[in-house]
Amino acid sequence: MIEVVAALIRNNGKFMICQRPENKSRALLWEFPGGKVEAGETKEAALARECREELDIELSVGAVFADSTFVYPDISVHLTLLEARIVRGEPKLLEHKDFRWITPEEAHLFEFSPADVPFVEKLVILSVAKNL
Repeated sequence: MIEVVAALIRNNGKFMICQRPENKSRALLWEFPGGKVEAGETKEAALARECREELDIELSVGAVFADSTFVYPDISVHLTLLEARIVRGEPKLLEHKDFRWITPEEAHLFEFSPADVPFVEKLVILSVAKNL
């Protein structure tokens, strides 16, 4: 089981998603930014490192929003989505094909990596509940 972390970065009612590059597994699917936790690394440190390497941003990492386990044909992952905010920099495409700021209501317009789908669904449910 591979430990993976992802960032829930919000801004003005929207959250950031990134599109995987064409040359990687699950090519062109959308996901929350992040990556693998290395040996001896905390989840928070891994998330800060991955976002610095892939987007050239510095994060302040907060609480766990949600976590899940997903089994792909080639890998099993335990994915933890952490609340985060950008404290320095503007996102740059150093690894991903694209990134977007979307509202929960726009999420259905994007094809997400399967491990990220439960998190997107939770954001949509919370958004609907907030508007009731």
